[in-house]
Amino acid sequence: MKFIRFSDLCSQGLVKGQRVFIRADLNVPQDDAGQITEDTRIRASIPCIRMALEAGAAVMVTSHLGRPTEGAFKPEDSLAPVAKRLGELMGREVPLKSGWVEGVELLPGELVLLENCRVNKGEKKNEEALARKMAALCDIFVHDAFGTAHRAEASTYGIAQFAKIACAGPLLAAEMDAISKALANPKRPLVAIVAGSKVSTKLTILKALAGKVDQLIVGGGIANTFMLANGLPIGKSLAERELLDEARAVMDAMKARGAEVPVPTDVVTAKSFSADAAATVKAAAGVADDDMILDIGPQTAQKLAAQLMAAGTIVWNGPVGVFEFDAFEGGTRAIAEAIAASSAFSIAGGGDTLAAIAKYGIEKDVGYISTGGGAFLEVLEGKTLPAFEILQQRAEG
Repeated sequence: MKFIRFSDLCSQGLVKGQRVFIRADLNVPQDDAGQITEDTRIRASIPCIRMALEAGAAVMVTSHLGRPTEGAFKPEDSLAPVAKRLGELMGREVPLKSGWVEGVELLPGELVLLENCRVNKGEKKNEEALARKMAALCDIFVHDAFGTAHRAEASTYGIAQFAKIACAGPLLAAEMDAISKALANPKRPLVAIVAGSKVSTKLTILKALAGKVDQLIVGGGIANTFMLANGLPIGKSLAERELLDEARAVMDAMKARGAEVPVPTDVVTAKSFSADAAATVKAAAGVADDDMILDIGPQTAQKLAAQLMAAGTIVWNGPVGVFEFDAFEGGTRAIAEAIAASSAFSIAGGGDTLAAIAKYGIEKDVGYISTGGGAFLEVLEGKTLPAFEILQQRAEG
């Protein structure tokens, strides 16, 4: 992917004295009292902000927070808690400015946080008049919010169209590099793990990957649907019977390319969905009518782990069992440990996947952990994200 990197502009001395507008992702969770409960996104945004300040820029940063109504600002929509936390982390005061669209007074070396951008009328529909006003505030626009890269909004897309220079910040650039390495130019074999409760939510991803990958590992409720499509019993397990033809189509597409969707040969079952349910390992063909499949079995886990160890590139989205329950975590743990031990380049994304990575402490052993949920899934679907598209256009123009 061709795009301008903000880090290159800084190293070339092109940022000194310039007005820099950074679109960050500071959409952090808060409790009922408005206190920030988890600040990873704020911490992740600081390197780009520091880079701009150290390069001698006048720095404006904005983000969305929650789901405000455009044109109807409410106190709970405010980035005030974010400004406070950002100031604590950076060791400096971070003033918060509202009504900023019409103009911001700022000198080189100064930093200001611009109030919740989704409160501005026309933001979500990417209205040109708003986008042009935003672009007029700066000399350089820096997109550093991968979590919003799948949305064409005024603060993510429109401003990039009209700003003098539009580039990718370090967070977004890292995502673009990792995605390109994993999907555009992968080292073979390319193995994808797509798991979750429903085939329907991942069907377009499965179809897109069926034309690219060498092995497509399915897990969770998705695997149950594929087992059923293969004529195997699944008892009272979660599955989507109306999508059996779709599952068979994915398997046929893989088979036509000499690839496969490995269906579990053994599973871990229980009579109820609970943490203290008794776990029983069974052959896939021996699942009883009153059984629920809550994990892949040890034999299947061993086979999949061997495939992952032999992979050149691994894309991971979703745990293969109910890993939150210790009795049904064996499959996901085996997958996680194999990815950690594999020499393959690995990219992982999705909330449950990140939770599994944290549970097994393999953060440092995964090649790249994607921060964007919806954006990551759209990339796997084969879509070109609006943010990538406009930054490529600006780099080529």
